[in-house]
Amino acid sequence: MLANLWNNYIDVAAMILFGIGFSNLLLQRNMIKKIIGLNIMDTAVYLFLASMGYIQGKLAPIASDGVLEASRYINPIPSGLVLTGIVVSVSVSALMLGLTVKLYERYHTLDIDEITTMVRKEHE
Repeated sequence: MLANLWNNYIDVAAMILFGIGFSNLLLQRNMIKKIIGLNIMDTAVYLFLASMGYIQGKLAPIASDGVLEASRYINPIPSGLVLTGIVVSVSVSALMLGLTVKLYERYHTLDIDEITTMVRKEHE
């Protein structure tokens, strides 16, 4: 059992990071800390995808030195998914931070419970 965990230490690290980010997202009341938790979860998913796409002894999918056999290269799709995910997560983080700044300007707090209480009072 322990040897199996040691062989998959990157996957274990990705799961631990995801758990840390998810618990941070659920338990924190501060909006900035929630955004940080979501970013930790994103990073864990990218680490997991990158580790699943890597095959030891295989080459990057760039045809060179006349080697054209597909079996000699790794699959480029996980790498492309990671790059696309990073671009999307940076955009989402920027949007969330911008909305957080606007919420702070309006309600003068970053506590999600206080913001929710103020919004309910506005709509009464």
